[in-house]
Amino acid sequence: MSKLTPKTKADLRARRHRRIRGSVHGTDVRPRLAVFRSNKYVYAQVINDDTGTTLAAATSLGGSKLSQLEQAKKVGAEVAKAAIAKGITKVVFDRGGFTYGGRVQALADAAREAGLQF
Repeated sequence: MSKLTPKTKADLRARRHRRIRGSVHGTDVRPRLAVFRSNKYVYAQVINDDTGTTLAAATSLGGSKLSQLEQAKKVGAEVAKAAIAKGITKVVFDRGGFTYGGRVQALADAAREAGLQF
């Protein structure tokens, strides 16, 4: 086995994320909706990579008694609402190396329902 072969799930996810980021870039016209999920929480940011600024953000931190899937839906709706308030309607989705399913998919679907286009 090569020394370069990833040995942990985190290494594999980081490799997928680097590969995705090679093709996904947020601009002023179409910023990037970046998703990160930990074991407990979900985070989402709308980022302009040209200037390196976060335009809108939402997180599931805050002690709500919802299930993790419901928290992800809530975060998706909140980040979409914050982005639309700043005049952003179209984004590029960055799943952060995570598989598109479960909480990541729930967040994306909720953001679409709230008005973001991607």
